[in-house]
Amino acid sequence: MRRHTVIDSPYGPLTLVAEDGVLCGLYMTDQRHRPAEETFGPLDASPFAQTEEELEAYFAGELRQFTVPLHLKGTPFQLTVWNHLRTIPYGETRTYGQLAEALGNRGASRAVGLANGKNPIGIIVPCHRVIGATGSLTGYGGGLPRKQRLLAFESGAALF
Repeated sequence: MRRHTVIDSPYGPLTLVAEDGVLCGLYMTDQRHRPAEETFGPLDASPFAQTEEELEAYFAGELRQFTVPLHLKGTPFQLTVWNHLRTIPYGETRTYGQLAEALGNRGASRAVGLANGKNPIGIIVPCHRVIGATGSLTGYGGGLPRKQRLLAFESGAALF
């Protein structure tokens, strides 16, 4: 059964969704590919203690790698991309092409971009760390201003 809660963050309200007690969604307001609210289940903060603690530590600049269990649902290719995103170190970026090459298919940068854009667990699965080949901030489901702020935060240029 799904449950959800909404927490405050420096990037606006975050909706956390759990399925059978395991985090399966972290959505920002006005996020592209955000599921309909009615799919989130009843409001219930009880499954999210660890997630909230880790996000609070992350936003305080004290946590660089999340350990909260995740329940990712997607195609096999999406799951591969999302799991690879979790290997990008805090404060670093990778291009879509670099991710495609790391996954063994240099020509798959567009497919990587599409999978990246459908990431259901923003911030924790750090899709914001993926940039265009020229270093440009291309695409982000939460909006480019949020992506820019997250990257600046992780680089130490902006702390909250």
